[in-house]
Amino acid sequence: MSQGTVTTVSSNGVYSFTKPNRESITLLAGLGVAGDVHSGVTVKHRSRVAKDPTAPNLRQVHLIHAELFDEVAGAGFEVAPGDLGENVTTRGVDLLGLPTGTRLHLGPEAVVEVTGLRNPCAQIDDFRHGLLKQVVGRDEEGRIVRKAGIMSVVLAGGEVRPGDTIRVELPAEPHIPLARV
Repeated sequence: MSQGTVTTVSSNGVYSFTKPNRESITLLAGLGVAGDVHSGVTVKHRSRVAKDPTAPNLRQVHLIHAELFDEVAGAGFEVAPGDLGENVTTRGVDLLGLPTGTRLHLGPEAVVEVTGLRNPCAQIDDFRHGLLKQVVGRDEEGRIVRKAGIMSVVLAGGEVRPGDTIRVELPAEPHIPLARV
């Protein structure tokens, strides 16, 4: 198991691309972030609701690594925690390298299970023109690489604050690579 740190927590009760930073957020088992517009048993993201409003919500909590902000800053883009709509900003955990089913223990009580990669949309370019190309690219074999964080569901609720430790619990092998959700 490895460890990292929660650097920022964010939530928003209304649909908006960005989410304001908070002193803490409360995760609710099976639902997501208390008071967040994307909290619920069934899908809440507008594009998902349009396809099937009864589908399970595999995107209850969005986590993004602060190292991405460092990377895009090198390309001239200023992005801060909460700007890309994430609920939890982390440092020190290779979120994109985790397998599906990884459990992340956030602080003393909360546990989320990783369901997959965030599939970045064109709204990112509306936020900062050209940023989408920084968070979605292709590898040497031409495969799509998504870097805008991961999605998860809440297994155990609890309060999460900046400075909380993140403990990574990998699932049993064989590990299944993350795919978009």
